[in-house]
Amino acid sequence: MKRRELIKRLEKSGFVFVRHGGGHDVYRRGEDEECIPRHKEINEVLARHIIKKWNI
Repeated sequence: MKRRELIKRLEKSGFVFVRHGGGHDVYRRGEDEECIPRHKEINEVLARHIIKKWNI
């Protein structure tokens, strides 16, 4: 999955960009926090896990 597509889905569900980490970006929605790797392509297994975890 393209990184940008996953970020759009996170932002649509209420997550906002918080900060840059070492090799990832951190997004937060209230107490919920998700780290997204900074690669053009996100591993399909990881992308499906994130989508399922937050029901987006």
